[in-house]
Amino acid sequence: MYLMYCDSCSQYTIKKTCNCNGKEKVTRSAHPSRFSPDDTFSAQRITLKKRHNILPTQYPPVKY
Repeated sequence: MYLMYCDSCSQYTIKKTCNCNGKEKVTRSAHPSRFSPDDTFSAQRITLKKRHNILPTQYPPVKY
């Protein structure tokens, strides 16, 4: 069973279609997409993280 989400009535369901307001609407998956190894935007994400100083290597070292 996969959890599905209806955009028009904002409800979660298990069905592939939702009958909201008397009209049958197609639902979409409520789960995030899987990781793709051929990520075309990884360089842009790393550049943005460097620019805003949020890379893990840019934090000060943790003192134990």
